Amino acid sequence: MNLAARRSFIELSARERARALLDAGTFRELLGPFARLKSRWLPLQDIVAQADDGVVVARGRIAGHAAVIAALESAYQGGSIGEVSGAKIAAALELALRDCERGALVWPVLLLETGGVRLQEANLGLAAIAEIHAAIVALRRHVPVVAVIAGMVGCFGGMSLAAALCSRLIMTRQARLGMNGPEVIEQEAGVGELDSLDGPLIWSLMGGAQRHATGLADTLTEDDTDALARAVRTAFTAAAVTPRSEQVDAFCARLRDIDPASPPTPAVLRQLWSAELPE
Repeated sequence: MNLAARRSFIELSARERARALLDAGTFRELLGPFARLKSRWLPLQDIVAQADDGVVVARGRIAGHAAVIAALESAYQGGSIGEVSGAKIAAALELALRDCERGALVWPVLLLETGGVRLQEANLGLAAIAEIHAAIVALRRHVPVVAVIAGMVGCFGGMSLAAALCSRLIMTRQARLGMNGPEVIEQEAGVGELDSLDGPLIWSLMGGAQRHATGLADTLTEDDTDALARAVRTAFTAAAVTPRSEQVDAFCARLRDIDPASPPTPAVLRQLWSAELPE
């Protein structure tokens, strides 16, 4: 790829990312900053509340097809999910579901850059994430639900489960995916368990290339806006696959091959899990 011609997707804001994936001239933001729908709880803890609560929801078209995109802004509170941001995503998916149920199919895309639930709004954020999960499962009976993790925050916590529930997951090499982030693992289990400052180790464990090689992500792309847009379009038009959350037995069989007392290296894990899961 010509590096001079490449336009980084990672460097775009959430709003710019959503606009870049939609057909030119079709971007229409819902509940944008001028709606002033923001957290009631953050100011109580001397944190400035952002007018869109760190989530951009946009309707438009992808390859001429009706679509909705919910994009998390990693620059605001690490893309964390609170009452308002979670409600915006859940409502966008639920409205898409309503359209799908009446025969007007809408393609849903989640742009996930998040550490998970916002600790200042823990229970409210967790409730919203549960609603997001339920909406994804309901929607994927009608249309593919596509998630993109580009970088650099990655996708962790309850929203990593949302990524896993999606029909298709697209990652860049710079992206990371895990139930717990490196800093949390180090904090709870100690640096002997995981050194959060060891970049090569972190990406070898939970980076986009590793997650793709071990079957936990469907598509691996370069950090290029045009490449991401093509990958999203392809994800909606590709042949249907069984969602990972419906392949529990296959994943349990994989886990049975792992000895917790002697865990495999990332390279060995690639060899063990490189084969496609049975449908």
